[in-house]
Formats: sequence, C-alpha cells, structure tokens
Amino acid sequence: MIGLVDIQAARERISPYIVRTPATRDENLGRRLGADIWFKWENRQTTGSFKLRGALNKLLQLTPEHAPGGVVAASTGNHGQGVAYAARLRGLRATIYVPDDAPRKKLRGLTQLGAQVVAKPGGYGAAEAAALAAAADAGVVWVSGYNDPQVIAGQGTQALEWLEQVPATNLLLVPAGGGGLIAGVGLAIKALQPDVRIAGVQTKNSAALHAAFYGGDMENVVHLPTLADGLAGPVEADSLTIPLVKQIVDEILLVSEAEVEQAMAYAYHAHGEVIEGAGAVGLAALLAGKVDCAGQVVGLLISGGNVDAEQHTEILSRQAKREE
Repeated sequence: MIGLVDIQAARERISPYIVRTPATRDENLGRRLGADIWFKWENRQTTGSFKLRGALNKLLQLTPEHAPGGVVAASTGNHGQGVAYAARLRGLRATIYVPDDAPRKKLRGLTQLGAQVVAKPGGYGAAEAAALAAAADAGVVWVSGYNDPQVIAGQGTQALEWLEQVPATNLLLVPAGGGGLIAGVGLAIKALQPDVRIAGVQTKNSAALHAAFYGGDMENVVHLPTLADGLAGPVEADSLTIPLVKQIVDEILLVSEAEVEQAMAYAYHAHGEVIEGAGAVGLAALLAGKVDCAGQVVGLLISGGNVDAEQHTEILSRQAKREE
C-alpha cells in the first residue's frame, strides 16, 4: 500500500532534479465562474511534463547492478522522456516503446535524452503489450507509467507542493488516464485535507478509467484518436490504480475533443501557456460548465505542454474560426 510517508520520501528523493512548478490565479475566469481558480503549471517541469516525478522516484532507487539490462517502458512520449532522463542520471540504458503516431516533439525529446525508441502500430495498447513482452523476455526492469507504487508516489509529490501554494483548496481537477497521477495526488490530498473534492477528467474518445470507476467493462471501451494522447489507451486490468482511484476520487468527468481544443486555446490566449491536450482536460471541463464550483477554491493541474507546434497552431486557428 502507498501512503503519505512514501510520497513525502519521494519528494525528498527527487527534489534536487525537478522544478517546483508555479501556481497562479486566473482572476478573469474566477469572476466569470464565481470561484477562485488556480492553475499549477506542470508544463513548465523539466521534460515538459509531471511524468518526470514518478520516473525519477522509481529509477533513483535503481543502480546499474539492479538493472544491468537497463529499463523498458511504454509511452506516448511524456513518461518515456521522464524514464529516459532518469535513466541517463543513473547510467542506465532506456528502451521506450511508443505508438507509431506519437507526437514528433515527444519522439525528438526521447532521442535527445538518449533513449532507444521502438515504434509500434496499433496505438498505446499495442506499444505497451510489446514493451511488457520485451521486458519479460529479456529480464529487464519494467517501468510502468501508472501501475507501479514508486511511480505513483512520485506523481503525488506535486500535491504536497499544491497544498503549500493553495492550502484553502476545495476542489482539484486532475487529468486521468492510467490513473497514476490522480492516484498519487489523491492519496496525498486525502491524507492531509480529506475534505478536498478530487475530480478526474479524461476524454470521451479514450475513457477506460471512467468505465472502471463507474462499474463498466474496460474491455468494451473503444479507443479513438484524441488530442489527449497522454491519457489515451487501455489500462492494465490488474492495475493497482483502479482500486486506489475508486477509494479516493469523488468523480470522473468526460470532455470532448472540441472542449479540449477550447481549453488549449484559452491557456494560450489568457496565460501565454502552450499546453498539450492531456494537460488541458481539467480546464476543458471547467470551461464547458461541467463542474459546479461557485464559491469554491478550484485547482487545475496542467500536466504537460509537449504538443507539436504545427498541431498547436492548427488548434488555435480552428478555435478562432469557431469564435467568429
């Protein structure tokens, strides 16, 4: 079981290598919604995503003797970059399996960090299956992006920062894919301030965790292309995140691709921040009126900013045309 003590230990372990990302208030949106709205900008994290936190907590506890064959992970890019960065620190070889349609910016980041990249057709699920098989065949350390207690504890470290930055929080909106982020954050928040409401958000186009949370069958979930590639794909059926999320999360909301685009454009025009689709889902739910937040202090975890420049420009253009 993962507890607050594990998250606190993770924070001490990884703090020399990460950025304490800023939290800022959005006064205009707050007036519009009758709430006090705050953003935590994990897109400003080293590697451009919160994923570095969990990867560091895992790999800083490994040595070349523990992992002579290096480490293997599957990723659409952000987890892979975190693993590659941490592996380089530890002198370990990193092999990252990715979908063949992963964003180019993320693939460039993997290569620049020295990872061996193996692209697989068939989306994230196919990449993860191939990576799991390769790790088992070679006896190499497998680093899941979500189904790992050390990774979950690392992700939870941003909640400790958050409560120092915005201690009066009533509601926290958290991107949810495999559940590693929301499980870690939720564990820390509920241990320290149990009255805070935790809401996960993912897209309608890839909603496995939403199905599991509400008693559905994840096997029946159809995964369609989504701007929130960092949240896309199936979740391991035995993932320890599933019972954790059911225990600590209050609700999971779904947003559309158009709502994600609106949020990405809003972050850019209102704050000058380039955020990726996975990082925008909480803001998307808020802007779309899917959250009852009047009179509350609301936190938005903006989980990453690794989006291809061309795609971001296209999104801004489409959103501008919708608003004409």
